[in-house]
Amino acid sequence: MSKTVRPRRSALYMPGANTRALEKARTLPADALIFDLEDAVAPDAKEAARANVVAAARSKGYGRREIVIRCNGLATPWGKADAVAIATSGADAILVPKVESAADVAQVVALLDAAGAPASMAVWAMMETPKGILRAEEIAGSHPRLALFVMGTNDLVKDMRARHTPMRLPMVAALGLGMLAARAYGLTILDGVYNDIQDIEGFRAVCQQGLEMGFDGKTLIHPGQVEPCNEVFAPSAAELEMAGKIVTAFKTAQAEGKGVVTVDGRMIENLHVEQAERALALVAAIKELQAA
Repeated sequence: MSKTVRPRRSALYMPGANTRALEKARTLPADALIFDLEDAVAPDAKEAARANVVAAARSKGYGRREIVIRCNGLATPWGKADAVAIATSGADAILVPKVESAADVAQVVALLDAAGAPASMAVWAMMETPKGILRAEEIAGSHPRLALFVMGTNDLVKDMRARHTPMRLPMVAALGLGMLAARAYGLTILDGVYNDIQDIEGFRAVCQQGLEMGFDGKTLIHPGQVEPCNEVFAPSAAELEMAGKIVTAFKTAQAEGKGVVTVDGRMIENLHVEQAERALALVAAIKELQAA
């Protein structure tokens, strides 16, 4: 896997109480799997679900897919015990719901550290409340373990008393603030879920919108959404062809001592080379993931 680019085109939520779903996830082509202990699990099934997802993570039966466990909120009766169990589960990351401050991140990091979590375990933060969005910069820079923002668009729409619309205009400010904070601190950022699992055309359109806004990928609620999501968030054949031309032309110009580079009539600057190199690295990392 590339050290600098990790595919996170698709991150599929799997209900922690459903052992059949956890088993099925071994064969799904999602880049990341989120074993959910929060929204998808009834209160009387929380502890059994925790045991299920820890066992699943420890099994190492998911190839190179990134394994993430979403805990319950730390203020709930289950949240702290979730974090302690996740710390030594072998999961790649813990996803923390409703993060609203740097202190929230510090609290979960302290729990992970005390429970013996490896240094490689990352914290992912759900950005799903107005207060969290307004503190996005504070949260993004809060701790080195924090690696990724997940936009919790359903909760945001509810708290804003807004509406789900095809173009998501009510969400643009929140999505943009989350994006800016993530990029300012070098974090990955994933778009929120799409609720209508039958509407693949609408889903594709929202994936494309998310790509254009700068998201690295999208969180998903159904296996049927994985492949179209992967397709949208991967560089296209045309983009890859242009990326290869840009990198080759730039290297040639450097070797010849030329200061100006053009490709297909376009002036090429360093920023274009960086974008091209990232696209090529992402595709290489995707191929490596698929081959595992």
